[in-house]
Order: sequence, then C-alpha cells, then structure tokens
Amino acid sequence: MPIARYKQLVDQLASEIREGRLAPGTRLPTHRQLASREGLALVTATRVYAELQVMGLVSGETGRGTFVREAALPRGLGIDQHATAIGMLDLNFNAPALPGQAELLRFALRQLAASGDLEALLRYQPHGGRAHERAAIALYLENRRLTVPAEQVLIVDGAQHGLASTAMALLQPGDVVAVDALSYPGFKVLAQQLRLELIAIPAAGSGPDLDALELLCRRRKVRAVYAMPTLHNPLGWVMSINRRHAFAALIRRHGLLLIEDAAYAFLAQDAPPPMAALLPESTVYVSGFSKSVATGLRVGFVAAPAAWIPRIERAIRATTWNTPGVMTAMVVSWLRDGTVARLEAQKREDAQMRQKQVTQVFKGLPCMRHLNSYFVWLPMPDDLRADQVAMALQTAGISVSTAEPFATGVQVPQALRLALGSVPLEKLRHALMRVRLALDGATLH
Repeated sequence: MPIARYKQLVDQLASEIREGRLAPGTRLPTHRQLASREGLALVTATRVYAELQVMGLVSGETGRGTFVREAALPRGLGIDQHATAIGMLDLNFNAPALPGQAELLRFALRQLAASGDLEALLRYQPHGGRAHERAAIALYLENRRLTVPAEQVLIVDGAQHGLASTAMALLQPGDVVAVDALSYPGFKVLAQQLRLELIAIPAAGSGPDLDALELLCRRRKVRAVYAMPTLHNPLGWVMSINRRHAFAALIRRHGLLLIEDAAYAFLAQDAPPPMAALLPESTVYVSGFSKSVATGLRVGFVAAPAAWIPRIERAIRATTWNTPGVMTAMVVSWLRDGTVARLEAQKREDAQMRQKQVTQVFKGLPCMRHLNSYFVWLPMPDDLRADQVAMALQTAGISVSTAEPFATGVQVPQALRLALGSVPLEKLRHALMRVRLALDGATLH
C-alpha cells in the first residue's frame, strides 16, 4: 500500500475523532473489517490503529475491540498532567501533607541559620553526599531492616533522580527490563528516555507472576527487573517473605539486576525485609522523603552494592552534580531528632483514616489497596469505560487517573487509580462520593 494512502487514512480517522464525527466511546471496525473496507493488508490496518493509539485518540482492549478515546481528556491523565485548576479536587496525584509541617520548616531554617556549618552549605558538596549525611541515611535504613555501610549509600535529588541515576549508570539502550504490568509511570517515562525495552509481567496475587518472569528470562536476554515489593503503586500489595525468597532465587539464577523502588514502603508496618536485605549483591534500593515528609523536599537516596557505587556516583555528577546542601542538611537534622519518624507514623494514621472512608463509600465494589496506603485501584464495571468516567468527573471538578499511565503492556485495563493524599481530609468523602456516583452511572451535578 502506498505510504500516502496509509497516511491519508490515519489523518482521516484522526480528523473525524477530533471534530466529534466519531464520538468518544465509539467502537471502531475490527482490524479485519477495516482492512476489508479500505482494501488494506491486515498488517497495515493494524498499523493504522497503532498510530492512532500512539496519538492518544483510540484505545485497544483485548477481547472488546478498538474504541475512540475522550479527546478532551488530557493524555496520560494522572501523572504527566495532574490537575491544578482552582477548585479542582485532585484524586490523581499524591502530595500527602500534615498540619504544622510549614512550621517545622520555619523552625528548621532558623536552626540551620544559627548553625556553625552554614558556610559549608554554600559550596559544592560531594556528588553522593557528605559522609555524615550518608551515615544518617544508613542508620535510618536499619529501621527498615536494611543494614548497609554508609559508603554504599548515595544521596540524590528525590527517588525519581535515584531511579534515573541507577538506570543511566547500570543499563544500556536496548536493554530488556521486566516490570509489573501495572507500574509506576515515572519509570515508564525514564525507560522511554533511555530507550530501554520494558516487558510487562502479569500480577499473581500479591506480587508479580514469577512463573511468567521465569519463562521470559528463558526466552529473552533480560538485564534487569524493576519492582515495588513493599507497598506497590498502584495495586498496594506487599510481597510475602516466601515470595521474596523465591524472587531472590530467580534473580540469582538468571544473573539479573533488581531495582527496588521503596517510595511508599514507610507506610507498610511489619513488612518483610526489603529485597536489598535478601539479595544485597544484585539490588539497588531507591527511596526518598517526598512522600514521608514533603513532596517539595527533593532529597532521596540509593543503596547499592559497593562495585556499582562509582558508576552511580558518576551519573549523579552528570545529571545534578550534587544534592542541594540546605535541604539535605534539614533532612539529616530531622532524621536525628526523630521528626521523620514522627511524620511517618502520623502519615500512616492519616492514610488509615482516608482508607476508612474508601471502605465506607465503595462498599460492595472491588477495590485493590493497602489499608495504610494513599491510593486505591478501582476496576470498572463491564458497562463503563474509564476515560469516559474520568472525563465526567473532571467536568464535575474531580480529577482522577485512568489505568493508561500505569500500564506497561499492550492491554490497558478499564480502571481508575485514586490518589487519596492531596485532598483535605474534610473534603475527601465528598470527592469519593462523586466518584461512586459516576461508577453507579448517576448524573453528576
């Protein structure tokens, strides 16, 4: 088929969707029907739909077909473009905060101003942080059941920077990375930027399907696995100790690198030891203080095997040179005086209160969540489409995320992911009730 004809068809369908001639939710012809109608090869018809999907105009659903997306809904809703409009109740992006945190900042700044170390903070810092700061992080990790020398801890500009530095240092373009079929969107963006090939592993209970991962490792040359064993985002699971041991054995058997994302791990009390404690020779442990303290506090850390530290440190140097000295000094002070521990305990209580409202409002609906977490995963009933529900809620002043930003495979489930940490507690029930109305098919006013 001539390229011009193929492009003409893509442009024609795109125009019909954007102009509303093909309404949101419209089921398009099957690939075979499109090929027959337009006189195309089946592979070309498939390519037409694939290009429209990349443009964000259609979504393909296994077993159901190809549907027109709601064009007014921002693509990647929930992560790349979270709502900031005045009056919008934000259930798509987590920025958990507690009363009094601003006063903590004022006090910390006054203390810092009175310290004798202030001038040192105006100079360049070591790329991975000063020795006493790395030691403070190492001591903090002991409370997470991870014992690691301070020399194997690097301070970064938040957990996302830790993931980026790790991937830049240890992976190459074209490397295959196994990820959960639903996973943290920030790692998806990072993989696209670094040209890593992500392969989705389905879930099996509270964790990835290890049989599927084993089969993948036999078929492909997998370089690494990205996982969230303790409080998975968005599904909320905490892997059991038995599954962690089986996971560790698989990693060793195939000589893989494990990137363990522990951004929300502080919320899960009495969790098993991190994978980094069970598999110290192959695991890079990444976390930070954005969720446990404040999102604007861009201080994170990486704990890694000694042999990999110089490479990750070079990546830190290449991307940001060093973390901001003032913020790092404040975090270390809060670690030492117990402020971080108190905030983490208070946020666990806050998350529990929010999840109790979820239990009440969504009674009778399937929910996937951890009762200490700041998010909930809501599969859609068979007769509802997530993008249409999200658009209706957005019109009603409620911003939510569809499954699209979290899906790493071809199949995107019809589901909503609700973030509970940004809406004031006194307004949360109202926001959740409006979501429930939308799921029940009621008109929102």
